[in-house]
Amino acid sequence: MTTLPRPRGLLIDAMGTLLEPAAPVALTYAQAAAAVGITVSPEHVDPAFRAAYGSAPPMAFPDRSPKSLDQREKEWWLACVGDTFQRAGQPLEKAALRKLTCQLFYHYASPEAWVVPEDVPRCLQRWHGAGLKLAVVSNFDSRLDALLETLGLRRWFTAVLVSSRCGVAKPDPRLFQLALERLRLAPHEVWHLGDTAADLQGARAAGIRCILVQRTQPDPATTAPGMMEA
Repeated sequence: MTTLPRPRGLLIDAMGTLLEPAAPVALTYAQAAAAVGITVSPEHVDPAFRAAYGSAPPMAFPDRSPKSLDQREKEWWLACVGDTFQRAGQPLEKAALRKLTCQLFYHYASPEAWVVPEDVPRCLQRWHGAGLKLAVVSNFDSRLDALLETLGLRRWFTAVLVSSRCGVAKPDPRLFQLALERLRLAPHEVWHLGDTAADLQGARAAGIRCILVQRTQPDPATTAPGMMEA
């Protein structure tokens, strides 16, 4: 049996790998809607959000200026939230949609909205101590930097690459290639840890070995240990 060489660096996905929602997304959306006078059940929101998020265009803005990034990110989420409630059978008027999206956007910018699985800090410390270069590669937006800092994770990473700012999103291999450039490593020197098909497809397309993280828990939107250690 051939033994694979140990990597010199790790690219790590954020949501679902390093961080997980503190409460099911559907429940949070339903509670936020109730706060603005809109009644919808989490059972209706859950499949609606998954469908809306899955069919949304990539959260990547190659043609924006640095000053417009925040606006473009919020517009992306405005469309996603609007589509979610449309699919859930509760279409929102423009004013209500903007108010609800604003509340949700800033809620998920707060560290209270997220949990760090208990194995994550231990793994990051061990990998960093072993001399591995670490970078985050995420299909998220610019809120991630502050979240990682507040949650005590940012110090382990040489770089944090988010699709909205980089202008390209997984599974496009260019996001991985940008991370390789930041770490100054070649594809064969790096492994990627992620939890979705986009992680697997994008890493493979970039020539990077991918390890899928599986956190087994009755509710996948809650915290659970289980990062597969490289």
